[in-house]
Amino acid sequence: MQPLISSLFCLQVCFSIWQIGCHTAEPESQSLRVADWQRASADSGKPVVYFGVISRYNPRIMFEEYQPIMDYLSEETPYRFELKLGKSYEDAVRFLCNGEVAIASLGGLTYLEARDLCNAVPILRPRNKAGKPYYHSVIVVRKDRLIRTLADLKGHTLAFASAHSTSGHLIPRYLLARAGVRLSQLKGYQNLKHHDQVARAVIRGDFDAGALKDIIAYRYLDKGLRIIHISDPIPSVPLVIRPDCDPQLVEAVKQALLKIDPRDPVQSARMVRWNEEFRYGFTEASDTDYDVLRAIRQEINLR
Repeated sequence: MQPLISSLFCLQVCFSIWQIGCHTAEPESQSLRVADWQRASADSGKPVVYFGVISRYNPRIMFEEYQPIMDYLSEETPYRFELKLGKSYEDAVRFLCNGEVAIASLGGLTYLEARDLCNAVPILRPRNKAGKPYYHSVIVVRKDRLIRTLADLKGHTLAFASAHSTSGHLIPRYLLARAGVRLSQLKGYQNLKHHDQVARAVIRGDFDAGALKDIIAYRYLDKGLRIIHISDPIPSVPLVIRPDCDPQLVEAVKQALLKIDPRDPVQSARMVRWNEEFRYGFTEASDTDYDVLRAIRQEINLR
């Protein structure tokens, strides 16, 4: 248990150091970063690539579900991949745009923020269980609540995920607006840090309803949640790079992830510990995939 705790602690508190493939935003400290990279590389014989992920879940879940993906990329490419986890969605965008990570798994909204900030580029999108590069935002309530529709939320409390979350904030705000429910008509609302926090808060009765990602909602249905609304398909979460990333690194990552076939029993068994969002393969991504989210962001004036 101690090595896991130590590793997780290190992931949470590590500072900005050199990574392969992207220029840093702070050249004055580059010599220190090169030295750190050379020491790390000597351990495995491979250059180290730092990989960021938005804080969708609590740190324990993040480490458990994303470290196996780092292990896979390390085995299938000429690089050694390491997680760099921040405390917030904003940290993941900052790490990418500052050059502290070479690649990041962002949400649709945080991708748009990174695009605005540093002209970030999406390279891949994960597929869902049906083989499509989409997912959904859902609104949940406790099973014993009488709330049945979005309109019924008037006069009740609602928990959102991070204000930078696509499925936990952007899309739910849009759904409420389309249903004629203004935030001022809620009894109260709050942004919580992680999607799993939203689910648990609704189960405890801290909030009457919650907005979160579909795969998290499904995990908690047998613990007392009920879905009252499912959004239209949302473009799945992109893997994102800065525009100055090494093309060889990008191509290596693409090759490793695009060859995943969930129908292959050997590969499927290998991915059983991966975050569910990444278990069903990937497809190429482009900026235009997220135009629908740009339009929604503009419509509800969330900038």
